[in-house]
Amino acid sequence: MTIPFEPTFFGTPINIHLILEYMAFFIGYRYYAWLRKNTLDKISTQNRLSIILGAILGAFLGSRLSGYFENPILTFSTKTIIDLFNTKSIMGGMFGGLLGVEIAKKIIGEKHSSGDLFVFPIILGIIIGRIGCFLMGIKEFTYGIKTNFITGMDLGDGYLRHPIALYEIVFLLLLFIFLKKIKKYLQKENGLLFKLFMISYFGFRFCIEFIKPNVFYVLYLSSIQWLCIICWTYYLPTLKKLIKNAN
Repeated sequence: MTIPFEPTFFGTPINIHLILEYMAFFIGYRYYAWLRKNTLDKISTQNRLSIILGAILGAFLGSRLSGYFENPILTFSTKTIIDLFNTKSIMGGMFGGLLGVEIAKKIIGEKHSSGDLFVFPIILGIIIGRIGCFLMGIKEFTYGIKTNFITGMDLGDGYLRHPIALYEIVFLLLLFIFLKKIKKYLQKENGLLFKLFMISYFGFRFCIEFIKPNVFYVLYLSSIQWLCIICWTYYLPTLKKLIKNAN
């Protein structure tokens, strides 16, 4: 198999990344539905639907804005507006979804934390999506800079590069196992599982950005790294509590 992996079906090219992206949404949602069915949920079905709607809208807007700021174009035209809607970032989607959920909860008056049920479906969905990113090689901006390190791979341009999508898959698998192991301890505080997931994932992404060939920086940091810092700031009380309990 060569990368980018671009299979054909009866002479028709197949966008494997798009297929796996749709699979990620479908399987992730089915996993969430199964977890909710087998978990005592303090949030009503109606409120859950409102929260999911808030997450979808927030994720859509956040992913587009974050994707745009990775390589902003200052001239506006019909083409750039179309490009904005086609450009997306999972980091912006996750943080935008978080804000969308919080706004939805404020509107409907929901007080209970809603994130814990989403953690493992989100991780599973990202893993499936990243398989698609890896198979697309340099055609998807999840590849790294050139390297002579043992993990270097030819992702389609003849150079050995860091396979960032694979790094992320390994990290998420380990995070999935780790959070599963400590889940019962985190249940003492509603919402702590989701907070720890966000802090961990955004921390990983902050570090991995240093080996991506980004072209736009503000104060030597990429837009994704600044988003990670915003996320950490949002969860600063939780970070302080985790550090205090670790000592």
